[in-house]
This record gives sequence, C-alpha cells and structure tokens, in this order.
Amino acid sequence: MKKTLILLSAAALAVSGCSTGEGTVKETKINDSNTALHLLQPDYQVPYGIVSVDDIKNDLDRILAYLERETPTRVIDKTTKETITDYSKIDKNSQVDRGDFRLTSYEWGVTYAAMLAAGEATGDARYTNYTYDRFKFLAEVTPKFAEAGNMDGVLRSVINPRALDDAGAVCAAMIKANLVNSELDNRAQIENYMDFIMNKEHRLSDGTFARLRPFINAVWLDDMFMSVPAIVQMGRYTGDTRYYDEAVKQILQFSERMFVKDKGLYLHGWIESMEDHPAFHWGRANGWAILTMVEVLDVLPENYPGRDKVMAQFKAHVKGLAACQSGEGFWHQLLDRNDSYLETSATAIYVYCMAHAINKGWIDAMAYGPVVTLGWNAVSTQITEDGQVAGTCVGTGMGFDPAFYYYRPVNVYAAHGYGPVVWAGAEMIKLMQNAHPMMNDSAVQFYREAQVSPNPIFNENELSF
Repeated sequence: MKKTLILLSAAALAVSGCSTGEGTVKETKINDSNTALHLLQPDYQVPYGIVSVDDIKNDLDRILAYLERETPTRVIDKTTKETITDYSKIDKNSQVDRGDFRLTSYEWGVTYAAMLAAGEATGDARYTNYTYDRFKFLAEVTPKFAEAGNMDGVLRSVINPRALDDAGAVCAAMIKANLVNSELDNRAQIENYMDFIMNKEHRLSDGTFARLRPFINAVWLDDMFMSVPAIVQMGRYTGDTRYYDEAVKQILQFSERMFVKDKGLYLHGWIESMEDHPAFHWGRANGWAILTMVEVLDVLPENYPGRDKVMAQFKAHVKGLAACQSGEGFWHQLLDRNDSYLETSATAIYVYCMAHAINKGWIDAMAYGPVVTLGWNAVSTQITEDGQVAGTCVGTGMGFDPAFYYYRPVNVYAAHGYGPVVWAGAEMIKLMQNAHPMMNDSAVQFYREAQVSPNPIFNENELSF
C-alpha cells in the first residue's frame, strides 16, 4: 500500500558522463570522491519517515467501515433469519446476528476502548458511536435473553462470566463509555462483571489472580489486562479507592513473579509448583502487561500510594521492549528470538503505549518517538484495502517450548489485532499533532520545539526556531 511520507529532500545523485568518438556516453562510477554516499536511498522493507495524519486517518477509516459491516447489532430468529425489532419477543429461538467478530469477546473490549480513543483523537463521532451503539444494544438485549433462559453464544459471557477473559476488557470499556455518555446504562452488566472479577476468579494465597490450567495455580500474564484495567476503572466509576489499591497490588505481584529485570521483559506464564520457570517472552502477553500499566497510570491520582512503583515498572518495561524492536519496525512473536515471526498485534500495542506515554510526558519523545514512528509505519503495511488487519497471531495458550509459539497461526480474523491497531493509530495522530518530528540527515528525529528549516541539522546549538 502506498504511503505518503514526509522525507528529507536530498540532492540528486547525478553522475556526470563524457561523449566518446562513437557517440556513446561513459558513466562515471559512483565513489567516495564524487558522491555524498550518505545520501544514497536505503532499501527499506517498510516505509520509513514521518507519518502523515491523513494517512493514519485513512487507515483507521477503512478498519471502521469493515467492522461496522461485520459486527451487526441485530437480533434474529434462528430458523427464519428474520430480524427481531421488538426485544420483548426474544425467546429461546432468538440469537444475536453473527458477523466476522463477536460483540462481547475480550478482544472486542479492547476494540471498544480503542474506538473511544479514535473518536477523541480524530473528532469523528463515527468511532465513538461504534462503541456507544453496541453498548446500548447489549444493555437492551442482555436482560431479555436472560429472562428467556437463552444463553446465546454471544451473550453467555455477559450473563454468566466464567473467566477473566469473559469479563475484564469489556467491563473496562463499558465503564469508560458510561462515564462520558450519560445516555448509556450498562450498570447491570458492569456490576455483574465486577462481581466475578473481585469475588469469583481463582487466586493464589496472596490474592494474585491465577488459573487452574494448564496446571493448578498458573499465573498468566494476559490476566493482568483481563482484570486490572476494569478494577481501576471501577474505582473511578464508584469513587471507592479500594479498587485502586487492588490494581496496584496486582501489578506489583504479577511483576515480582514474572518480570525478568535483566531483559526488561515478562514471562508469559508462571506455575506455582515449578522449581524453574521457563522464560518465553511472548509478544502479545507483554503487550497486555504494558497496556495494563498505561491504563492504571491514566486513572490513579498523581500522588496515589504505589503509583510511583507502577511508573517505575512501566519505564523498565518500555526500555526492555524498545531494545527488541526489529529493523522492520515490528516486534517478534517471541520478543528475544529474532528467528520467530514478526507479529502485528503486539507491535500495535507497544506503539500505542509508548506513543501515549510520550504524549503524557512519562517518557522522552527524543528517545522513543522514532521507535513508535517506525512501529506505526510497520503496522500500517498490515492494514488491507478492505480494512482487515493481517499478521496477527491467533489466540494462544501457555506453552513451555519454543515451537508452540513459533508456529502459532496468523489470521485476518484473529480479533486481537483490530483494537490495538485502532488504538495505536489514534495515539499516533495525537503524537504527530503535538510533537515536533522531522527528518534530519536521513533519520527520524523528534525535537523539543518545531524546526523552521527542512535542512539537515548538524549542531543543535545552531537551531533556528
């Protein structure tokens, strides 16, 4: 896909020639004596340069159009396939109409939150309405299906959540939407989700969330995101600070067990009964961890107890992740194994989190602006003309050998890619509008103030503003 990039205007590398007696031209070879070799155009595998806000918006618009088509808000009769508009007539033969993606999966909780962010970043109400329309629909039809004793496959997780995957991501997005749109009323769904998270999910003896698979007392890094953002948002929703305390506690206890300090990366899984804990640094799980910390830092008051520890943990993780970025801008499926494939959803999560941190002033644009710019340029190559997101690893359990991760399939219907890509694009729009990037001596650089001249800068003391 052709991208518009704002590139350094380099002098043309014209080479002089001379005529021979036969009328032919003999070209002078390019060498160090006659050519500025440092201005030769690199053969990048993905676009390189400052990204355009218009290009980002165009990418997001294609995704939105695709998802509007493939996530309908409609109830139908299973037999006749006719649309049911009177929800009082919902019975055991009714179902939520199916598109390419489920309205209530954790992946779609991420998508709902991302759409809210995209609406804010672009000023385009279509994005926020995407989320509002679906939460309004869920508020209206969920009690009707429950009354009918119909555990529709889409709504079962709303009516009867059985895992953090069922509850946390959608709950967090619902709270965000309900806080800004008074016309929404998802309180019943929010309280049902939160009851499961706080009171029914399995925990270790110290309260850390855990699962009973693949072994008893297994801690999944994924579960930081499947629980903690909803918890901290519940504190914001209710004003009860015990939720803030729980969110901080969970991050620190997950990190104590699973963060490898010398690499700045998290393990994917930790099993209480294991003497040794195999170090598989799966990309998307590390994405869920850093995204959790961003969500918590956004909500906690500046001087809230423990926020400084979460911030320190976040910065340590950012440093570790940045060191693993590939030359193509993506991150690998296993972050520290460069022969594992390049993966889209994790890359998009890192772009969002780091760009958001730059925009919030938590990390330095000079150090990390080029990282997220390269990352977004990579991600944008995976957005098809139809608005699908390619290169995303499908759902992945916990494994203890490299082949398990290396050979996980990728698929455009892996729902995990859509929310992160929309979220990343939204935050990159903000970054491009508020930061001061420019090409300098062929490299992407971020400056603290806007630069007037497009010419290369070789001495920052001589900058003209």
